[in-house]
Amino acid sequence: MEAFYWLLFGGLAAVVAALEMSKTNRDRAATSSAFNSFKNNYLLVYSLMMAGDWLQGPYVYYLYSQYGYGKGDIGRLFIAGFGSSMLFGTIVGSLADKQGRKRASVTYCITYILSCITKHSPQYKVLMLGRILGGIATSLLFSAFESWLVAEHNKRGFEPQWLSITFSKAIFLGNGLVAIIAGLFANLLTDNLGFGPVAPFDAAACFLAIGMAVILSTWTENYGDPSESKNLVTQFKVAASAISSDTKIALLGAIQSLFEGSMYTFVFLWTPALSPNDEDIPHGFIFATFMLSSMLGSSIASRLLSRAAPKVESYMQLVFAISAVTLLLPVITSFLVAPSTVKGGSISFGGCIQLFGFCTFEACVGIFWPSIMKMRSQYIPEEARSTIMNFFRIPLNIFVCVVLYNVNAFPMTVMFAMCSVFLFLASILQRRLMIVAESHRSKSEDWTSLKERDAEAEPLNI
Repeated sequence: MEAFYWLLFGGLAAVVAALEMSKTNRDRAATSSAFNSFKNNYLLVYSLMMAGDWLQGPYVYYLYSQYGYGKGDIGRLFIAGFGSSMLFGTIVGSLADKQGRKRASVTYCITYILSCITKHSPQYKVLMLGRILGGIATSLLFSAFESWLVAEHNKRGFEPQWLSITFSKAIFLGNGLVAIIAGLFANLLTDNLGFGPVAPFDAAACFLAIGMAVILSTWTENYGDPSESKNLVTQFKVAASAISSDTKIALLGAIQSLFEGSMYTFVFLWTPALSPNDEDIPHGFIFATFMLSSMLGSSIASRLLSRAAPKVESYMQLVFAISAVTLLLPVITSFLVAPSTVKGGSISFGGCIQLFGFCTFEACVGIFWPSIMKMRSQYIPEEARSTIMNFFRIPLNIFVCVVLYNVNAFPMTVMFAMCSVFLFLASILQRRLMIVAESHRSKSEDWTSLKERDAEAEPLNI
């Protein structure tokens, strides 16, 4: 079965390389040198931030287990991280809008570095503090940087469609290539060089410190609404009012929560799904294959977003539907493929089918990130961007906490089926968003035409 892993990885690598090398002028928008400099600076910072995040991922659970903690204690640590993101994320998001997105990005670096430092202690309370700090940092990672980028892009007068280029490249590099390299580097530090499971966290802190230095020396500050008259409560009210009064924002938040909730649940389920009888599977190699699939998705997204048609609201319906089918595969294979009763060994035939489906899901994830960023840049108002983006994460974090708490209460097939239902629902809501957006767009065009006709008629009336 080793050949199967290499064939899958090699095939994906060949497709990604072919897509990138075959891009035509139609797929590459003509941009300015000033924009390219701005984009490259952001990509450098984003890649350093993601390197700091990806270096930690493969070894968090392992480090806790090495300190002697069991599944229940480790589960509570993970719940603390998501709970912290839910409770404090909205507050730090509002502070980012009011106090500045650059300042919030620096706060992310400092908070995550402190979280990395706590990994040196085996004390449960210290580790719990680290998870709480990590949860706060995660909220900043997924709101402050994007908010800074959108505001700065618009402030510098760049073309709106060029944002899609930065989004696609950021996902391709930060969530794809950097993730693969970080995973291999963490493995090198821990296993090959023998520095132990804390080494990746120390390396992550170094990358975060370098990124913070780049931010401090090259970024300018921008705000959502810096007015002194608006406190945190007022910021919350503005964000809540925007979500409740604009159907597009509410739909976008629901779609994001449904997809990301399913995605984070998948993170906890793919290992037992591929090795239900303790099959010997190369976790690191499979993780790298998933990240390569995500790169494939972001490469596809860059082509889609560079063209006038299809609209992002249109093609994402299909992406969510395909995602739903891929996460339904474990349920289907449990009925159609006879389960193996042999302990250990290599991956089963059913596992191979599921792995192919999981790679397809990761490709959908690669399409999702730049596409949802594009829609957020279109629909979320600038004055409360970070606050609203963290509002979206509240139902997501509740969902993941509930799943983690009850992960042993339901069969794995039920969990996958639930995720599949959520993704089908996201597809339906995406269609609704497309209809609402087109309705608003046509009304706006009609109003513009009416104003132009009135302007032409005025000289005649005089």
